[in-house]
Amino acid sequence: MNLYFQDESRFGLFTRNGKALTAKGIKPICPFHQVFKSIYLFGAFSPINGDRFLLEMPNCDAANFQLFLNEFAEQNPKEFKIIVLDNGAFHKAKTLVIPQNISLIFLPPYSPELNPAENIWARYKRQFSNKLHTTLDEVSEFITNETNMLTDQMIKSTCAFKYIFADGIWTM
Repeated sequence: MNLYFQDESRFGLFTRNGKALTAKGIKPICPFHQVFKSIYLFGAFSPINGDRFLLEMPNCDAANFQLFLNEFAEQNPKEFKIIVLDNGAFHKAKTLVIPQNISLIFLPPYSPELNPAENIWARYKRQFSNKLHTTLDEVSEFITNETNMLTDQMIKSTCAFKYIFADGIWTM
């Protein structure tokens, strides 16, 4: 049995502006691209042992979430996966067939601060800011490079919220 936190994030060609270091009174300059094409990264992260499962998708909808669940169920199929996730409408679609080795637990509505997966996306977004990507292939390459740099220890330290380990049910 393992505990995972799941979320999705959008990465696209529209340049994401972030903070930059400049002299006082000088506005930072970075390349800018205003194109509204995106890909979505579905991810599940375990604060228990640092396991993760990421899948790049063209859209964020029930059909792609079903595909994510099916693929995730096949990774280490003997493991029972408890997945904590938000209340996205497609997470509760009536068409979903939850694999037998997966159980879904929903966070309270409007509480992204309780989902440690959001902190993983923040790591990605920091690296994604102020960079110009002209094709979705470049965005996909960025995602692959960032994913390859994730370590078990990074995931455990980023996702180890106190409320997960508070009553001693899970151990680190």
